[in-house]
Amino acid sequence: MSDFNLNLSEAEEHLDEDVEGDVVLGVLDGSTDPEVWVRTVEADNVLVLAVEGDLNELAKGFARPIRDMGGSLTHFRDFLIVAPPEVDIDTDRL
Repeated sequence: MSDFNLNLSEAEEHLDEDVEGDVVLGVLDGSTDPEVWVRTVEADNVLVLAVEGDLNELAKGFARPIRDMGGSLTHFRDFLIVAPPEVDIDTDRL
């Protein structure tokens, strides 16, 4: 067998920067100003919003700005998942 050198201290230098942010849980019912949701995603947070009402009507105030910044929105069951540009939403198993 050949020698295998693994220097973890050097490997850390080659890793991508950590993504900052949190997963923020909320309720999408029209009571929150859409700009609050936009600012939350701009701060690199992922939103998981329980949808209470008509999704198209409730999301119209922030969906376009999120998409324009490169973010993504995915409706899954009774939830809307909203992610910043650096976070992919994997829907392959749906």
